[in-house]
Amino acid sequence: MTSTRIDTAIIVVAAGNGIRLGAGAPKAFVGIDEYSILAHCLRGVFRADPMQVIVVAPADRVGEALAVAHAEAGERGDRVTVVAGGANRQDSVAAGLSRVWPTVKVVLVHDAARALTPPDVIDGVARVVRETGHAVIPALDVIDTIKRVDGSRITGVVDRAELAAAQTPQGFRRDVLVAAYERATEEFTDDAALVADAGHDVIRVAGSELGFKITRPDDLARAREVIRRAPENSAATGRNPENRQHLAEFSGPRQPRVGVGTDVHAYGGDGSLWLAGLEWPGEQALSGHSDGDAVAHAMVDAVLNAAGLGDIGTHFGTDRPEFAGAHADAFLSETVRILAAAGWAVGNVSVQIQASRPRFSSRRTEAEQALAAALGAPVSVSATTTDGLGFTGRAEGVQVFAVALVVPTARRGIADKLGG
Repeated sequence: MTSTRIDTAIIVVAAGNGIRLGAGAPKAFVGIDEYSILAHCLRGVFRADPMQVIVVAPADRVGEALAVAHAEAGERGDRVTVVAGGANRQDSVAAGLSRVWPTVKVVLVHDAARALTPPDVIDGVARVVRETGHAVIPALDVIDTIKRVDGSRITGVVDRAELAAAQTPQGFRRDVLVAAYERATEEFTDDAALVADAGHDVIRVAGSELGFKITRPDDLARAREVIRRAPENSAATGRNPENRQHLAEFSGPRQPRVGVGTDVHAYGGDGSLWLAGLEWPGEQALSGHSDGDAVAHAMVDAVLNAAGLGDIGTHFGTDRPEFAGAHADAFLSETVRILAAAGWAVGNVSVQIQASRPRFSSRRTEAEQALAAALGAPVSVSATTTDGLGFTGRAEGVQVFAVALVVPTARRGIADKLGG
């Protein structure tokens, strides 16, 4: 799937702290059943028509969100982008907007907390935006009698015929939404209100009773009951045979998997050489975005590759400045968290270093211990030269190959797995 085939994007806002839910973790990462709120939401999104999927997550949960998104996307992982959220909802949506593909004409904004929203609601909003050009929200009629109050005193009745309960996703022409965000000088309760304030019409389409927002503990209990009683109606299972097949891959028995990683860095960096999690005083440093530790980077690639979760560039690109200058322990411990979120653990990793220097044999045991401590699994390291051949033989840089074994763990809620 390439961006040239897709004219719609959905921004899934999952950056909230979930204080009112009281679960001790960011709301989107709390489990409904064995899957998190975010996983249920994305399962519905990926059952809708093809679109770019942008998840906005808390800054310290970007790796976990990407792991969840790739697990739910399966072979559609090339549609997925994950970005860190901002100080408030509008800042988070703006961060998502900045990553929309150039080909996209329609943008949907969806709350991850509306985790059971059916795919046909998502498709319906996008379709009506394309047909009318207007901003579109799904909404339900208000059936309760609504009173106007002053403290504890009833002061009147509100005509419920004039009211509707708004849901998400809310859909917009991309240019309209971007322009509305550029001119906004105050915070709005939702994106439709922001666009309406910019002078654009907003119309409603039918929402769904399943599109309720998980905000408080009783909402979470309701979601769990919905899935328990009628799983065929939830985004978590659905009637689609293809979706059931996809679920079977991630919820049924899985076998251990092997992955391969490699990395190359040239000498020429600043400071000391860092390699295999160790500092090598007196040796010329390797160049790189972080500390240039080709051993750690090859290990990360091998582990992620084995679990089908992309590679080091997917999770540790230059858009994550906290890893600039970071050492092996930071990369490996974050990789372990990413794997845990997707239901995997590291079995072991084997590494081979090809380099003319430094002389590795005297510190092999020390390196293996440092890497194993960061990874939480056995690591074996070997080193060899290339008999003067190639760039490593000319002492221009280092090349590393790694092979990793990962093993499946029980699929639990993300918060449970990560101790959140």
